[in-house]
Amino acid sequence: MIRLTFHGAAHTVTGSKYLLEADGASVLIDCGLFQGLKKLRELNWAGTPFKAGELDAILLTHAHLDHCGYLPRVVKEGYNRRVFCTPATAKLAEIIMLDSAKIQEQDAAYANKKGFSKHKPALPLYDGRDVLETVKLLRECDREDWINVAGPVWARFHDAGHLLGSNMIEVEVRQHDKVTRILFSGDVGRYDGPLYHDPTPPPECDYLICESTYGNRDHPDVDLRASLGEVVNRGIERGGVILMASFAVGRAQQLIYLLQLLKCDGVIPDLPIYLDSPMACNATDIYREHSIDHDLSEGELCGDRPVLGGPAVHLCRSADESKALNHLDHPAIIIASSGMMTGGRIIHHLKRRLSDPRTTIIMGGYQAVGTRGRRLEEGAETLRMHGQDIAVNAAIEKVPGLSGHADRTGLLRWLQDLPAPKQTFMTHGEPDSADALADTLRTERGWEVMVPELGDSVELG
Repeated sequence: MIRLTFHGAAHTVTGSKYLLEADGASVLIDCGLFQGLKKLRELNWAGTPFKAGELDAILLTHAHLDHCGYLPRVVKEGYNRRVFCTPATAKLAEIIMLDSAKIQEQDAAYANKKGFSKHKPALPLYDGRDVLETVKLLRECDREDWINVAGPVWARFHDAGHLLGSNMIEVEVRQHDKVTRILFSGDVGRYDGPLYHDPTPPPECDYLICESTYGNRDHPDVDLRASLGEVVNRGIERGGVILMASFAVGRAQQLIYLLQLLKCDGVIPDLPIYLDSPMACNATDIYREHSIDHDLSEGELCGDRPVLGGPAVHLCRSADESKALNHLDHPAIIIASSGMMTGGRIIHHLKRRLSDPRTTIIMGGYQAVGTRGRRLEEGAETLRMHGQDIAVNAAIEKVPGLSGHADRTGLLRWLQDLPAPKQTFMTHGEPDSADALADTLRTERGWEVMVPELGDSVELG
């Protein structure tokens, strides 16, 4: 018997966790943190919905927090076996998890100091020691090579084109003379996008677990560079700091790349760019080391005007370097995480600059329900941070098309040559998105599609 249970990313875009059980083997595909709405975040504290110590293996599609950020908690609860991923994912996951632990420890300490937490004392979900134990379990795998992860379960990784080292994972459950093929899409990247390769065509499968982040809409048909240039120039006219909320891994590097191209083309002036995130700084170094995972040439990385650096790109690693940015009183660009404004140094910049009408806040990615980013996107007049309500007087700008996810058309293109699986499960999307893509596949292609609820369990084969 083969059983698949959806412990995350069901009717939401966060918390990806899929438990595959076959002939006594238990394999978890992704181990992500829930983010956004309070009711989702509380699930992080509810304990693992499976016995962590009884898992045989964990597979990671990529290193974003909603796919790997719960790993240290699972290790804290007793998991001590292998975590399979590609080399770039291993490097990025380490810095992402360490940063997550640091933020949680800092937030807990701040809550205890200020007394605004209902928990006495406030505690982090996990700490840096838990992350270091987790890193010891990471096992790097090359793409396209089959590996036996546990019992009858075999897996291989294919480039998903979403992030450095990102993958879809093809799983085979090999039982005597029968092979059941299961494909986990991970996050599917965009065609012809900056930085990354196009997603690999999906291999034939009996069962498909497919993301649906943008399952009900397409990205605007705009010139991304031109649009970003216009937004930056409007920010310069306002006379204040341009604050870009960004994911530290992937989006931050994409923004630097695009901004450097705009400078080279003379579209925007040679403004100073401050990358205010130790994790983003470290991730940028990893991008230089893993050129196999992106489209940048050696000349673009290391030439006279490197697209991921240069004299006007300042890497702010220390707290003092970050605090010094408080004194900026002229147009400059600060890129800080987190991208959905749920934590990180972006919070301190928002507290200082959100009430200043000269400030421009640029959001360039998906904002999950319940996050500060979504509230700003929807026109909130105040934003609550560290127990304070801050007035929103800054200009809020959104750059369309920066997302690293395939849109509705991109997902359908990715699936166009795939023979119909026996069953498709639509995950990693808000209800409207998941339901819309499911309906499209049912009506236009005649596929059998299910949109699972959190905790749903199904038998395969």
